Order: sequence, then structure tokens, then C-alpha cells
Amino acid sequence: MKILVLLGLALALAMDAFAVTVGLSCSRLKLNHRQTFRLAASFGLFQFIMPIIGWLIGENLLKLISSYDHWLVFGLLLLVGFKMIIESFRSDDDRYQGKDPTSGWTLLLLALATSQDALATGLSLPVIGLNIWLASIVIGAVAFNLTLLANRVGLFLGKSFGHRTEILGGLILILIGIKILFDHLK
Repeated sequence: MKILVLLGLALALAMDAFAVTVGLSCSRLKLNHRQTFRLAASFGLFQFIMPIIGWLIGENLLKLISSYDHWLVFGLLLLVGFKMIIESFRSDDDRYQGKDPTSGWTLLLLALATSQDALATGLSLPVIGLNIWLASIVIGAVAFNLTLLANRVGLFLGKSFGHRTEILGGLILILIGIKILFDHLK
């Protein structure tokens, strides 16, 4: 029974990474294999590490950062989402001359943004009787694999519906940011 709880938890935690990847993959950016792997590895790694960090630092430090982390995540997703929407109206020659969203600070911030719930989850894993190490491995593996799947879904949608999916992808990122903000402001 605990394995079903763990798998359900891992799937729930990976949904932000899934949605962000679909949003990025819907764009005409067309993530290549290296970019997709980098995204999956980063999301999986952060989903693996964050529960352990949450477990190690305990509630006191989480309370300190929880007062503003949602604003940072909201701002980042809003910025990336609006950039995708704006890029959807540019000609193909003018597109994506900027930074690769699967590298550098953007990738780091996206990985942090999609794994913040896993940080808080680390506090509850021992309470519900789950081994922190096994749970973290499963959570990271599920995030990695769902990110790979999300890329395929996003590419299919992008090919099927053209630049409209890039607008949709940008809106998805913005909505995730709004959801995170409202979840933390309750």
C-alpha cells in the first residue's frame, strides 16, 4: 500500500515539471535530445534532492523561505510564459536568438520552481512511514520519465497546431505560476 502512496505522491510532484516541459516543447523551439535530457535530468535531480533537503533542514528553515519563494517562482514562470507568447508572433528567422531555456540560470530556476513542493514533502515522508531515500529516488525517477514523456506530448501538439501551441505553452507556464502563487497565499 505504501508503494501506491509513494507513486501517487511522485506523480503529483512531477506534474509541474510535466506541464513546464509540455509548454516549452509546444514552441517551435523544438527541443533536441540534448536539451530534453538536460531538462529531464535537472527536473529529476531536483525532485530527488529537494525532499532530502526538506527532511534535513526541518520546518524552521522552510518557514523562513516559504514567505517569498512563491513570488520568485511566479515571477520566473510569468517571464518565461510571456516570452513564449511574444516569440509566437515573431517570424521564424527572429525566433529564439536569445538564451536556451534548458541551460544556465533559466534551467536552474525552472528546476527549483518545479520542485519546491518536493522540499515541503520531505518533512512529511517519515511521518507517513516512507523511507526518505527510497521515496526521493522514486520521486526523481518519475519526474525524469514524465519530463521525457512531456517533451513528446509537446512536440506532437506543436506539430499538430503550430504557433497556437506556443501561445498555449506560454499560458500554461503563466497559469502554473498563478496557481503556485495562490496556493501559497491561501
